[in-house]
Amino acid sequence: METVTSFGPGLAVLVSLIGAAMILIFGRYPNIRESISIIAGIIKFGIVASMIPAVMDGKIIELKLWEVLPNLPIMFRVDAFGLLFGLIASFLWIFTTFYSIGYMRTLKEHAQTRFFFCFAMALSSAIGIAFSANLFTLFIFYEILTVSTYPLVIHIETRDAMSAGRKYLLYLLTAGIFLLFSIIAVYHYTGTTDFAPGGILAGKGIPVNMLYLLFITFMIGSAKAAFMPLHSWLPSAMIAPTPVSALLHAVAVVKVGVFTATRIILYIFGIDLMKETGLALAMAYFVAFTIIVASLFALTHDNLKKRLAYSTISQLSYVILGVVMLTPAGITGGMLHILNHAFMKITLFFCAGAIIVASGKEKISEMNGIARQMPLTMIAFTLGAIGMAGTPPMAGFISKWYMLIGSVEIEQIPLLFVLLVSTLLNVAYFAPIIINAFFKEPDKELSYKEAPLFMLIPLILTGIISLVLGIWPDEPLAIVRIAVQSLTGGT
Repeated sequence: METVTSFGPGLAVLVSLIGAAMILIFGRYPNIRESISIIAGIIKFGIVASMIPAVMDGKIIELKLWEVLPNLPIMFRVDAFGLLFGLIASFLWIFTTFYSIGYMRTLKEHAQTRFFFCFAMALSSAIGIAFSANLFTLFIFYEILTVSTYPLVIHIETRDAMSAGRKYLLYLLTAGIFLLFSIIAVYHYTGTTDFAPGGILAGKGIPVNMLYLLFITFMIGSAKAAFMPLHSWLPSAMIAPTPVSALLHAVAVVKVGVFTATRIILYIFGIDLMKETGLALAMAYFVAFTIIVASLFALTHDNLKKRLAYSTISQLSYVILGVVMLTPAGITGGMLHILNHAFMKITLFFCAGAIIVASGKEKISEMNGIARQMPLTMIAFTLGAIGMAGTPPMAGFISKWYMLIGSVEIEQIPLLFVLLVSTLLNVAYFAPIIINAFFKEPDKELSYKEAPLFMLIPLILTGIISLVLGIWPDEPLAIVRIAVQSLTGGT
């Protein structure tokens, strides 16, 4: 592939850093502060989108900042997989910004300047991770993301929020130590930490037991992906405002976790080494356990946000399951599910926040008849929910279909069974919400109405996009196929 040098990746990271600084400067002026957030989001997406033609032509975009040690630079590299994630994060930041303005203003939340500042820092980190050329660069932004999202998790500053924040830092900073150890070990054995489609660990004479240890420490380091048993920080973090929950689940934190795990599996270990060591199959059954158990936990929660949180834990493992199938279909399904899940899950959290703002209700059992007062919100919720269950023509069907093909290709019928059973569990934990909202009589006369337009329009649009991505998946599939071809040699 041809490599071209461009300032584009650096500018994409820099624009939200500049936005964050300006948000602090104009913090006393809400209209200016929030306009800066919107403008920065639009500019960021424009910069990221401008790289699409080059990547679609098979080019790699690079920007080397400086070399810390021999073969250890801070460097950006935009390939198809990184571009896909960068497009998701930058595009959804625009929707989340509008939604956050409506949410924060309607509830008259405190510390709004801090909130929008941390949001901008988090998105800058997410783009830095998307475009990282190596593990070292990724690690820097990975840790910045943890620190910048902590104030968002504890935003309401209650005792419970502070406790959730401590758990958040304990899990993710500890994970960072494991990730750093793994990176140092890789550099020791290979002399580099660069991502490469065939992996960089094969043929280096690394003892197989060390490879097993490295894989375990890398996966612990990827705790943002919320694999069980490293998941409990995520439901606890649901005490944060709903825009933060949307950020955690759809735009930044957990998506960064599965993105990082995928980079490690495919670009550090590589397909051949994952097969030879048996790590791929072991990981497949490990995440299959998370898919089923997290879905069962989701069934037990009456709190809507916590049910959605356990749904996320399950759905994230779909991504890794597809990737470790190591077939073109499986990897395509896993990568595509990062995109599809992002739009569907952000729709669901936007709807949950709209319900809280409009009605004050957080429990599913309290939502009888709510669709009579909030029809647009609940229609959007329904679109997101049936998509998460993999129902055509929603986006979730496309990615799950590829994973089903992948499970057949590797002749692992138990994994096929897991995918089918988890779909039934998705229906089981989403159906009561929809039934309560549309078909049950309200417990008392309802007096509220739809949430403000700044919240309502984003959730309608993301719901529609979730449908469009199912009907017309050609463009994202084209980007994913370029990434898969580079990994599999075009097979």
